[in-house]
Amino acid sequence: MTAQARSCRRALVVGGSTGIGRGVADAWADAGLDVLVLSRSAPAGAGAERLRWVATDLTDADRVAENLALATDEPLHAVCYSAVHYGDRRTLFRDCGEAEWRRQIDVNLHGLWLTLARTLPALRRTEAPGVFLGVSSEVVYNAGPGRSGYAASKAAAAALLDSIAQEESAEAAGGEAVRVVQALPAGMVDTPGIRRRRPEGFDYSTYMRPASFGPLARELAATAGAGLHGAHLVVDATGEWYPVSEGMPVSQSRTIAARAGS
Repeated sequence: MTAQARSCRRALVVGGSTGIGRGVADAWADAGLDVLVLSRSAPAGAGAERLRWVATDLTDADRVAENLALATDEPLHAVCYSAVHYGDRRTLFRDCGEAEWRRQIDVNLHGLWLTLARTLPALRRTEAPGVFLGVSSEVVYNAGPGRSGYAASKAAAAALLDSIAQEESAEAAGGEAVRVVQALPAGMVDTPGIRRRRPEGFDYSTYMRPASFGPLARELAATAGAGLHGAHLVVDATGEWYPVSEGMPVSQSRTIAARAGS
């Protein structure tokens, strides 16, 4: 291994081609990290040339494991899991099929498990603590009609990361081996996934932008998450963040009409 390779700080963003994950990937690239993105679509637009990319469908567990093995050949300094499957639309439980449920579990929960299983050893191989950032959601705290699968899978993901944060604290002597941080947006974020669910001409002027997560991502890169291990942070449109305990995120639930005649 060359001296240049040894000094390179590496980051991985799963689900980093668009949305919040892209905001994190761009910020880590700004901070000088070598960023690899695993996602179905390639990063595009300004700054995409700074990101390495491997096509990855999180419903293909064998391919995911193969790509993660390649991504963890060398130590990792920072990992972000931002992949998410909302569903095509908000749907009452009785109208949601098993295939949709399985995809939410595969992407929102099992993909996270696979990522943790592969990346935690690589994060422990750095001189300073590695940091794992999980992108959470207000649905973890608010649930709501028409979002049962999304709410259940995201709540389970949050609990998984909470458990690992406690394990990392217990196993490390005098500090955390890996620092685990969870962050969620204070409101709706303007992303391609959300735009696919909105009507033509929809006004996005009140929506957050993925770049709002840039300041937190750069802070994590600079400090390896010192003082933030185990935190659940709400990020607002200005890029400021605060613990969930200081202000619950606004619920995005809304009334879902029942089917006629049911």
